Amino acid sequence: MAFQSITQVNGTLNAVRPGTPRTTAQVWFDDGRIYEAPVGTPLEAYIKAAEPAWPLPVMAALIDDELRELTYHIERDVEVTPLSMAHWDGSRVYRRSLTFLLLVAVHELFPEAQINIDHSVTFGGFFCEVTGRQNFTPDELAQIEARMRQIVEADAPISKERVPLREAIEIFRRRGEDDKVRLLSYRRKDYLTLYRLRGLSDYFHGYMVPSAGYLRYFALTYYAPGFILRFPIRNTAELQPVVEYPKLIHVFREYGQTLRLLGIEDVGSLDQSIDAGRANEIILVAEALHEQRIAQIATQIAGRRGQVKLVLMAGPSSSGKTTFAKRLAVQLLANGMRPIAIGLDDYFVDRQFTPRDEQGNYNFEILEALDLKLFNQQLLQLMAGEQVTLPHFNFVTGKREPGVTIQLGPEHVLLVEGIHGLNPGLVPAIPSDRIFRIFISALTQLNIDRHNRVPTTDTRLIRRIVRDARTRGYSAADTISRWQSVRRGEREFIFPYQENADVMFNSALVYELSALKPLVEPLLLQIEPGKPGHVEAKRLLAFLQWFAPMPTDPIPDNSILREFVGGSNLESLELQIFGATPKKGA
Repeated sequence: MAFQSITQVNGTLNAVRPGTPRTTAQVWFDDGRIYEAPVGTPLEAYIKAAEPAWPLPVMAALIDDELRELTYHIERDVEVTPLSMAHWDGSRVYRRSLTFLLLVAVHELFPEAQINIDHSVTFGGFFCEVTGRQNFTPDELAQIEARMRQIVEADAPISKERVPLREAIEIFRRRGEDDKVRLLSYRRKDYLTLYRLRGLSDYFHGYMVPSAGYLRYFALTYYAPGFILRFPIRNTAELQPVVEYPKLIHVFREYGQTLRLLGIEDVGSLDQSIDAGRANEIILVAEALHEQRIAQIATQIAGRRGQVKLVLMAGPSSSGKTTFAKRLAVQLLANGMRPIAIGLDDYFVDRQFTPRDEQGNYNFEILEALDLKLFNQQLLQLMAGEQVTLPHFNFVTGKREPGVTIQLGPEHVLLVEGIHGLNPGLVPAIPSDRIFRIFISALTQLNIDRHNRVPTTDTRLIRRIVRDARTRGYSAADTISRWQSVRRGEREFIFPYQENADVMFNSALVYELSALKPLVEPLLLQIEPGKPGHVEAKRLLAFLQWFAPMPTDPIPDNSILREFVGGSNLESLELQIFGATPKKGA
């Protein structure tokens, strides 16, 4: 064996010969194809050489597990995973670049106008507001859209340059963009990367496409009191129909009023307020507004005493539903009502009857996983004043067992929280006038600046990373790996029904990312380069750099944020409120 090994080595040595520096580099695509070009060739050229293979336009790529722009120069052999509009990171690049295209068109046609990119809408788009002049008319929006398409057809290049920080601040100061001047006063690096399109330079938090020719799928739609920049969502280049969301828009308007009340317009002004020693004031006012809103909701329910017997609550992950439900229960008690919680999970059908998904796995998220007949039957019995033995689902055996026995009095109201709470199909047998529905979500509107949003989903993801690490021992990588699956469930089972709510509660707190920053950063930094979740962790860390940190000590013990950072005084409240006087079933 030793002789064979030496022979093999000698054979290998015989194959070695003096070489010369390579003048080409290879790109190995994740589908197995290999392309070669001179060293220094932009990634875009490789993507275009293989373009017929991509069902949707490619916006960026992963190179050795790092997110790269298409302008990235290939200097050596690399493995590449193209990211189209269907991928979250590719979609972000497209939407960010489309925003720049909009700003350039507006600057050319209506230079007096300032555009605020406020928040996203579920059918695919950004709700935008105009300052410096009246809102654009439908005809003016048509002009802007036409100019955007002219720029696209010309395939105008989008370039970038690194400029000294002082120079960048002076550029924005001259243009009267105080939001960016405030923000950049907290930047630690001495430079800033600016993107440029048709003579207009701007800062954007993240990568761009190389030219406007990539931005072919969009529309502008009048949507008072602003307009919507529409773009594709999901795995298609088609725009979704416009859907009216008056209640959701109203909630965002309310949050904007809260920001104005606090004198906070953006992250830069939040940082200034923290530096000025106003952190405690901001916390107290934000929490007081939460309490005020919860009290208003409880008063609405109490105003329908004797009629409303069922309160249904739903919202996406990490919205603070558990804490909201308990704070609502306290307010209901203060109104002379007695809340009793019923868990939807206890109405799961026996495991053998649980529907399965396409992969053959149990699907506990769809409505058919619940015994709707039993659920509605028992609700009607309880509303009629009858004594009912509730089920208890045993997740070990996969079967329902008898639970507690309860009976409602005139002062009682049932609280039910679950992903299907706003779906009319959950309670088809219950008269609508007996039901009060609440949608809960963290609808953040505090953005980095006028043109750079903080997505509401990022706030919830950061909340969940902190809570999962504290209560479940999950790493940030674990939580990130599950997040897209969680979001798919929200889009399918929660968001389509949000306008069915009688009221919406915005659980976002203006100060929360500053409070969560010191807790989440160490968790994100544990994800090493090349490991699953690293790209997402790097993105989150990059935008958190703009937030000045604040301690969690001043946060009230009943705050919704305590559900994630710990220390809530509501955790032991369940038996005091939710038990009433139940008896154990037989």
